[in-house]
Amino acid sequence: MAVPTETDGAVEAPVTRPIIQFERVCKAFGKTQVLRELDFDVSAGEKVAIIGPSGSGKTTILRILMTLEQPNSGTVEVDGELLWHERRRGQLVAAGEKHLHRMRGKIGMVFQQFNLFPHMRVLRNTTEAAIRVLGLPKEEAESRARELLGMVGLTGKLDAYPSQLSGGQQQRVAIARALALNPKVMLFDEVTSALDPELVGEVLEVLQHLTKTTDMTMLFVTHEMRFARESSDRVVMFDQGRIVESGPPDKIFTSPESPRTQAFLRAVLQR
Repeated sequence: MAVPTETDGAVEAPVTRPIIQFERVCKAFGKTQVLRELDFDVSAGEKVAIIGPSGSGKTTILRILMTLEQPNSGTVEVDGELLWHERRRGQLVAAGEKHLHRMRGKIGMVFQQFNLFPHMRVLRNTTEAAIRVLGLPKEEAESRARELLGMVGLTGKLDAYPSQLSGGQQQRVAIARALALNPKVMLFDEVTSALDPELVGEVLEVLQHLTKTTDMTMLFVTHEMRFARESSDRVVMFDQGRIVESGPPDKIFTSPESPRTQAFLRAVLQR
């Protein structure tokens, strides 16, 4: 916790570090530069919607945070700790697997595909990681899972297999499963893109509820502009591996300053 300091009798405001901090992060796939010296901060509890055209680097940010992609240069901090590096004898070195494993426990992610275990019922799909990764007793994991599955509207589906669920229901199970690990940061990567149009609303309703009722830090990569406007604290527009514009949703959607943001929103909102 930050502590106020006194200078000449005046009390200075506490200084808090961002819970996520990218500093001059670069990432390339072959000759394609995906992130270009990215500086990007997220405050604790903030809900950030990341928008932009395909190939702009949006999903790469989430994959770096999940330690699925390693940056070529720059540093990333999560919850005050370096993610991809460690300090040893005053030197910055590549993080070992033990460090990466511990840092992964701070972050949860829901992907485009549901990735549920087809041979496990809904309740076990939700408890399996909590038991194996967090070491929770089965009874405690199941109690937490029942609570989360109730929150996403699936109390009546605890004994169903994934094949017996709709796509929207499967994605809601995936959300509950990620939340069961009690992460400090949740990442959502186009979680409605694999759904039939009539099922998108039920998943967005769950996400909107989460944004209003939890203080968890959340990053959403999304093409759902109405959701981004109504459910985020800040919208960040990406293009060609850089942040083009960032600000409150009403500012971005009503009076964007960047011509690139203006063109992107015109194209998306006119569909």
